[in-house]
Amino acid sequence: MDNLHQLEFIILLLMAVLALTTVARKLTIPYPILLVIGGLILSFIPGLPSVRLDPDLIFLVFLPPLLWAAAYFTSWRDFRANVRPIILLAVGLVMATAAAVASVAHAVLPGLGWAGAIMLGAIVSPPDAVSATAIMKQLYLPRRIVTILEGESLVNDATALVLYRAALLAAVSGTFDFSHTVMDFFLAASMGIAVGVVVGIVSCRVLGLTGDSFSEIAITLLAPYIAWVLAEQAQASAVLACVTGGLYIRQHFSAIVAPITRIQARAVWELLVFILNGLIFILIGLQLDPLREAIPSSQLSSLTVNGILVSATAIAVRLVWVPFAAWLPRCLSASLRTQDPMPSWPNLFILGWSGMRGVVSLAAALALPLTTATGTPFPFRAEIILIAFMVIMVTLVVQGLSLPLLIHRLDLSDDTSIEHEERLAREHAATAALELLDAVTNEDWPVPDHIEQLRIHYGQRLQRNVDVEAANTECTKVVTEAFRRLRHETLTAERLTVISLRNNGVISDEILHRLEYELDVEALRIGIGELRVSPEQHAKKP
Repeated sequence: MDNLHQLEFIILLLMAVLALTTVARKLTIPYPILLVIGGLILSFIPGLPSVRLDPDLIFLVFLPPLLWAAAYFTSWRDFRANVRPIILLAVGLVMATAAAVASVAHAVLPGLGWAGAIMLGAIVSPPDAVSATAIMKQLYLPRRIVTILEGESLVNDATALVLYRAALLAAVSGTFDFSHTVMDFFLAASMGIAVGVVVGIVSCRVLGLTGDSFSEIAITLLAPYIAWVLAEQAQASAVLACVTGGLYIRQHFSAIVAPITRIQARAVWELLVFILNGLIFILIGLQLDPLREAIPSSQLSSLTVNGILVSATAIAVRLVWVPFAAWLPRCLSASLRTQDPMPSWPNLFILGWSGMRGVVSLAAALALPLTTATGTPFPFRAEIILIAFMVIMVTLVVQGLSLPLLIHRLDLSDDTSIEHEERLAREHAATAALELLDAVTNEDWPVPDHIEQLRIHYGQRLQRNVDVEAANTECTKVVTEAFRRLRHETLTAERLTVISLRNNGVISDEILHRLEYELDVEALRIGIGELRVSPEQHAKKP
C-alpha cells in the first residue's frame, strides 16, 4: 500500500476501534476481546488489504508507552509486598510453561527440533502486560489478585525474551549454552533496571526545571522511548527498563509537577493508551489473513488441532502452578503460614485462569528470521507463528470472555482496603491542614477571617470523613450505589443549571468552564465520573 492508502486504512481501523469499543461497553465485556474478534471478522472481508505487522513496529512504537503506562499505574508498595508470588509466576511459571509446551510441540510436530520447540514455548509462555491491564481494569477483582497479575505481566516478558533469544540462537547457529543463557538473563535484567532508573532520574530532574505543562507532558511521552532505545543499545532488557522507569516516575511525579499538569497528562496518556491498545488488538485479529496465505490449506486443520493442544497445555500448566506456588513457600516456612495464610481456592482459580497472551507473544513470533545461518529456510517458521496466534486467540477470547462470568459465580470476597485507605488519607490530609492553620494563627497574616473559615472548612471535612467511616460499618453495597446515584442527580442538576445560565447570557463561557471543571473533579472523586447526563435529565433541565 502507498502512504495515502495506509493512512486511509488506519483511519478505517480507528473507526472500527471506536465502534467495537462502544459495542463492548454495551455488552459489558472487556473491549480488547471484541477488538480481536472484530479483527478476525475483518480479515475475511474480500478486498481489504492484507496487514502484515512488523515486529520492530510493535517493539518500538507500541510496547514502550504501554509498558510504561502499565508500570506507572502499578502500586510500588503493593508490588514489593507481593514480590514472592510475582517472581514465582514471572520466572518459575514462564520456565515451566516453556518446558511443557516444548515437550508437547516436539511430540505433535514431527521434525521440529528441541530448539524450535523451546522457542515456541518461550513465545507463548508469558501472559501479556497490555492484555492484563486492559482487561483487568474492567473487572472487579480483589486488589491482591490485580497486583500479582499486573506485576507478573510486567516482569515475565524479560524471562521469556531471554529464553527466546537463547533458543533462537540455537536454532540459527546450532549451539546452545545453558550457563551463558542464565548469565545473560541476570545481566540483561540488571542492566535494564539500571537504564530505567537512570532515565527516571533524568526525567524527574528535567521535569523539575520545566515550567510549562505541555513540555512536561511531552517529556513523559518521550521518556519510555528513550528508555527502550538505550536498553536495546546496551543489550539490556528494554522491557524492564520501561517498567522500572514507569515505577520510578510514579513515585516522584506528584511532587514535581503542578496539579494541572497531572490532570492533563492523565488525559493525554489515557487517550494514547486507548488508541494504541485498540489498534494493536484489532491488528492481532487481522493477522489471520497473512497466516492463511503462509500455510498450505492441507495443513490448516492439523495445525489448528496442534494449536489447541498447545493452548490447553499452557492453560493447564498455569492452573497447576498457581496453587503449587502458593502452597510450597508456606509448606517450607511456618512463619509465612502465620503471616500470610493460604489464599482461598476461588482466588487461586481466578489467578490461574487469568493468563491472557497478547502483543509480546505475537511480536516475538513474527520476529523469527526467514533463514538460518547457513541460508536455509528457518524450519517450521510459519507453523510456529500460526500456533502462537492460536494460543493468543484461545487465551484472549475463551479465558477473557469467561472471566466476568467466573468472577460473578465464584463470588469473590469484597476488598474494602482501597476505601479504607482513601478515608485514612483524607483524614490525615485534613488534619495536616488544621495543624498548619494552628501554626500560622499567631503569625502576622492579613486575613485572620479567612484562616478561621479554612479551619471550619477542614474541621467539617474531617468530621464528614469520621461519619463516613462509622456509617460504612453498617453500610451495604446497595446503599453505597444509591448514594452515588443520588449524588449523580444533584451534580447533574448543578451542571444543567450552570449551562442554562450560560445559554441565557447570565454568565460567560469562562465561568461555565471553571464551574464545570469543579463538578467534574467532584464526580471523579466519588467514583461516578463515567456517568453522563441522560435524555430524561436533559428534558427536565431548567
